Amino acid sequence: MRDMEEKFPRGLWVRLIVYIAVGHLFAAFVYLLFEVGAK
Repeated sequence: MRDMEEKFPRGLWVRLIVYIAVGHLFAAFVYLLFEVGAK
């Protein structure tokens, strides 16, 4: 387990989680725009 922690520093994990969260929010926003626009 020690090698994994050295390979992926804490900052990288935080950045990865932030990117995933922002990506999902953006996708949900675009999806809502299309849903509202289709009606």
